[in-house]
Amino acid sequence: MSMGRLKPVLTRREWLAALTAGAATLTVRAWAGPEAADTSTPKPDPVVMGKYSARVNRIVERAVVVDMLSPLRLDLRPDSYAGKLGEQEIAMFRNSHVTAFHNSVGVGGPTAYDDALTFLAGWNGFVARNSQVFTLVDTVADIERAKADGKVAVIMGLQNAEQFRQVSDVQAFRQMGLRCAQLTYNTQNLLGSGSTERVDGGVTDFGADIIHEMNKVGMLVDVSHCGERTTLDAIELSAGPIAITHSNCRALNNHPRLKTDEAIRKLAAKGGVMGITGVRNFVKDREPTTIEDVVDHIDHVVKLVGIEHVGIGTDSDLLGYDRLPVDQYRQIKSGYKASYAFREKIDTDGFNNPDKMYSLTAALLRRGYGEANIEAILGGNFRRLLATVWTVK
Repeated sequence: MSMGRLKPVLTRREWLAALTAGAATLTVRAWAGPEAADTSTPKPDPVVMGKYSARVNRIVERAVVVDMLSPLRLDLRPDSYAGKLGEQEIAMFRNSHVTAFHNSVGVGGPTAYDDALTFLAGWNGFVARNSQVFTLVDTVADIERAKADGKVAVIMGLQNAEQFRQVSDVQAFRQMGLRCAQLTYNTQNLLGSGSTERVDGGVTDFGADIIHEMNKVGMLVDVSHCGERTTLDAIELSAGPIAITHSNCRALNNHPRLKTDEAIRKLAAKGGVMGITGVRNFVKDREPTTIEDVVDHIDHVVKLVGIEHVGIGTDSDLLGYDRLPVDQYRQIKSGYKASYAFREKIDTDGFNNPDKMYSLTAALLRRGYGEANIEAILGGNFRRLLATVWTVK
């Protein structure tokens, strides 16, 4: 599909260099963006560039912040997990004050099994080589330990389940570190239907067996990209709560990747949590699209089912999509059906920088949320869900 002409963007190397250039001026948050860079360098949106209040700083830095869908690096190069972090990236991770990243990608097709093995091996190695920054998550205690140690916890996940060729593969992948798996990506597989399929037949018999095994071994079931019938079936079939790690509310934006009120109610009734994403076309179908619109989706879930069932799953790394190299940016956009309705930008204004959790906290305070409820949204609710699900039966 034609997306129109794309504006030039900074490479990751240029952006991180800009972060380093401003390092000498960092204070409480220790990240001030590329303000010290040359004035011709594009800057992030002004809404996230000012200093935050002491109250915002206190809430974010006290909270266990869980981004329930956030690749460590949005980078399509096959060796993106190779090597060690530079000092500027280390500072960016630490100063984001995101406690836990759900590092997850989609795999599928005939190479899904091998691709899943490569993903887990490569990123587990990346975490190990950068152990001064990262803690690999086995249980919720590792998230809490990372918080106490000033490190970043990494939850390994996959946005599909085609790597499960047979039921016994679920346990095998759990032993390799997999802690969360979507049943489907956007298309049909042997377990169920994706959100952009014309027909959704629901969870298959094989899919039901996989759900039961995931329950048994303590692996989180995710239905973010599943179609409506498959989503509802999965909630019903699961013995315990499941997650929508990264989606938004179809009542506010009629997009096939988003979730209906019925699905959100049934998810909550089972004890599940829904993570709100900042992908622009999932937030709103017109301009402007800002962080205030992200909060609208949080508000909708809270009013519908209560504060206990909403969290954050940004579906982005700390720098966002719109600063990817142009070739990768085009590649990502071209990989989806027209129904995804991409616009010029993918990121949402004001929610597209390493300090996005500070910006979100400030926005939630403006809406009248109290500190305890903000901490629940930032990560407390997902922490509770993971502690429940990751108990081996």
